[in-house]
Amino acid sequence: MKWSTAVGHVRRLAEQCQDFAERPTSLHLGVTELWAVGEVLGTPRELDWVTAAVRVDLPVEDVPWMCRPVGADYWADLTRASKNPVGIWWRSSHVPVWNHRIVRPLLVWDVAAGIREDSMAALRDGRGSSVGMAPPSREEFVTRMNDELLTSLAELRRRTEEYETDHTTRLGVRGDQLHAAAQGYLDVLSAMQTGDDTDPTA
Repeated sequence: MKWSTAVGHVRRLAEQCQDFAERPTSLHLGVTELWAVGEVLGTPRELDWVTAAVRVDLPVEDVPWMCRPVGADYWADLTRASKNPVGIWWRSSHVPVWNHRIVRPLLVWDVAAGIREDSMAALRDGRGSSVGMAPPSREEFVTRMNDELLTSLAELRRRTEEYETDHTTRLGVRGDQLHAAAQGYLDVLSAMQTGDDTDPTA
């Protein structure tokens, strides 16, 4: 897709966040922030995909890495993120938004200030990476990833037990949840083993 289309997807998602923030909680899922992530922070060019991080006011254990919190699919359908080439990383508002894949993200909307027009202008101009969040120190990165791993491991254990014992939820649903938990845990573990904190906008 064209660069203008990619930035337009971010803009529309921010507008939806603002719209839903003024509606009942069931619609906005407790969304507090929207961050642009990855290639859309780089220089203008054609992109296949747009990535965003969505922070929600939920405990960290309810939003493990690569897992969707309750209501996420409904929110994605309402915002049309599920119908567009938009990928969502879900994050708890009670931990830092960044990790090994969310590198120098750019805040484009938050519930307190609304749409950040300066951030949108930076995206349009291809300056997103230069005004994004400052990178963490190596010590901060290691600490964050250790915490991320513990959260992911706890989720993997929980979903494994549910898969074997919970007969009130459909097998396919339990399987999807277990797969997401395993994928998140292995992704964090691999990043820690390789020390992967590279910049995806390059």
